[in-house]
Amino acid sequence: MPTDVTCLGEALIDFVATTADVTVGEAEGFVKAPGGAPANVAVGVARLGGNVAFLGKVGEDPFGRFLEKTFSSAGVDTGGMRFSPEYRTSLAFVSRQKNGERSFCFFRNPGADMTYTPEELDGEKLVTQAFHFGSITLIDEPSRQTTLSALRIAKENGALISFDPNLRPALWKSLETAQATILEQLPHVDLLKVSAEELHFLFKGRLPTEEPERKFLRRGIKELRKLFPNLALIVVTQGAEGCLWQREDCFGNMQGLKVNAIDTTGAGDGFVAGLLTSLREQNLLTLEALSKTDSANLHHAVQFANKVGAFTTTRLGAIPSLPTHAELDAFFS
Repeated sequence: MPTDVTCLGEALIDFVATTADVTVGEAEGFVKAPGGAPANVAVGVARLGGNVAFLGKVGEDPFGRFLEKTFSSAGVDTGGMRFSPEYRTSLAFVSRQKNGERSFCFFRNPGADMTYTPEELDGEKLVTQAFHFGSITLIDEPSRQTTLSALRIAKENGALISFDPNLRPALWKSLETAQATILEQLPHVDLLKVSAEELHFLFKGRLPTEEPERKFLRRGIKELRKLFPNLALIVVTQGAEGCLWQREDCFGNMQGLKVNAIDTTGAGDGFVAGLLTSLREQNLLTLEALSKTDSANLHHAVQFANKVGAFTTTRLGAIPSLPTHAELDAFFS
């Protein structure tokens, strides 16, 4: 049976500092948390009742098996996961500020996720309503070709293509390469979620940045639509400030929700999981339906995504913070 959503990308272990306002080197302790942006989205969709599969590669080591068990326990189909006997599962050490913002120190030289080959793809999992991916597996070979192959197959099978760049500058050989690689994917994408920082990054040197932030973001969205008319829905997140979204014929502005944020790791992934879930629940997880539905349905989907993203910041770690419907209802009641 086709899945609602298939996510492809990196899966890793986040070690999140237990104290805020210190660097990774200064932190006295860390909490182990499963992570990786596309994996976070997969678990988020599963916890919200979706039928979801995850495709990716980890090490044949205790961390890799811990990730598989975590995803499977959440309801994710892990039959497409691959395990490397040679390379280890990637690790990321995460430091936090008091407002929940964070910085990363990665250990993956190489990580098993970077060695994921096209031959290891499970094609059956690419028969899906929606295919979601990010940019991390586009950095190195062979995972780059694997990601592009999966994108092509999913597109040929009629999947709605969802993309969140999830920019991590420290992992790229150059920022110019990162910018070019991310932009190269957009002609193939139907649903694009970017952060305000990523929108600034994509248009660095192309648009004036001295104007007020909301005006710049609107201009950036307009420019994206001009360059990539195939984009059915664009959502730009601003953390606690909320988000902006646009489909060809309508524009929306969603205010942020006030919560006690302690760790923003995975908030954007929670937002994507919430967005895909609401679209699925409204039978809008196809390009045709997404393109034709009225603005009230899109507003509802983005509003729900906003709640999931906000909730995710109230706990440590990404996957441990992703909510069920019941947890969301209790929290926001």
